Amino acid sequence: MNILKKIITAIRGGTREIGEAIVDSQGTRIFAQEIEDAKESLNQAKHDLTEVMAKEMQAGRKVDGIQAQITQNEQFVAEALGKNEEALALEIAGKVATLEAEKAEYVKAKSAYGEHIAKLKQLMETSERQLADYERQLTMVKTTENVQKATAAITDNFSSANSTLLSAKESLERIRQKQEDFDDRYLAAEQLEKETSGASLEEKMQQAGIGATVSGANAVLERIKQQQAGE
Repeated sequence: MNILKKIITAIRGGTREIGEAIVDSQGTRIFAQEIEDAKESLNQAKHDLTEVMAKEMQAGRKVDGIQAQITQNEQFVAEALGKNEEALALEIAGKVATLEAEKAEYVKAKSAYGEHIAKLKQLMETSERQLADYERQLTMVKTTENVQKATAAITDNFSSANSTLLSAKESLERIRQKQEDFDDRYLAAEQLEKETSGASLEEKMQQAGIGATVSGANAVLERIKQQQAGE
């Protein structure tokens, strides 16, 4: 049972981690959607507020209408009393009392509507200010997110450029090394050929003045001078 409980706990933990990862990766989108939902709720609240305000206006008109009836019936009571119709006056007075009770109910309702409207307006103003602040925050969050994306892209491009330059440098070094190797092999082959053909020994003897023969214009000029001296 303990193993099964731990497995269930591990699954729950994994689900929570996945959920948190999704929330973190989609944080800006979720925040923006929450703002839109709040706007819709606020618009609905405004609609509801207009209905409450309409009810208050209706209650006010009802109070005014009942008051007009009360005033009229009070005049009827006075007229009945003026004609010594006390019983009729009492009956009309009863109607006035009923109207006054009804008026009191509507006055109470109108007052309740007024208090409710005042509270709703205050809450709505607070919500609108908070919503406006959240919209400003959302703009800054999006701007920061875009800047971070741009910075990341620049960093990646810079790293890629550095990698490309490093690769190009390595290629250049390999090319130069290959050319140097070719030159070294050519010089080594040339030197080996001289050594094996005896040319190298002749160069050394010529440099030492051994077995050297004078040729060319100088040799001809020297020979003619010797002939003239012998004559």
